[in-house]
Amino acid sequence: MASSDPNPRKLSIKSRVWIEDEQGKIVFGAGRLRILELVEAHGSILAAAKELQMSYRAVWGKIKATEDRLGQTLVRRKPDGTTRGGSELTPFAQTIMQGFRQLQTQAEADADQLFEHIFTPDLNPKTPPS
Repeated sequence: MASSDPNPRKLSIKSRVWIEDEQGKIVFGAGRLRILELVEAHGSILAAAKELQMSYRAVWGKIKATEDRLGQTLVRRKPDGTTRGGSELTPFAQTIMQGFRQLQTQAEADADQLFEHIFTPDLNPKTPPS
């Protein structure tokens, strides 16, 4: 039988949140959020792909799949008049990023609260009052 540790380790719950369509295909999650954050930071899909150590095609494919599933454009070419290219996020992309961050933050807070409500610090379920 295990001995009772007077200084138990602090435990926490971990979870992931993503949005799927009716076929179970990912529409948006932490990975898509990171891609869009890097496109925004670098002004380039290629630069975002390099930082993520992914191919341009893979990153573009994820962006395109999300755009197709949402029926909205997330990334567009910069209208700077040069042939160098570059990308920028649409207002819709900014909106979905902000909403997803809020969803993620709230889901984590709710999971933490639920974990603390259900389990004691030593991971034993709390006994509901009779």
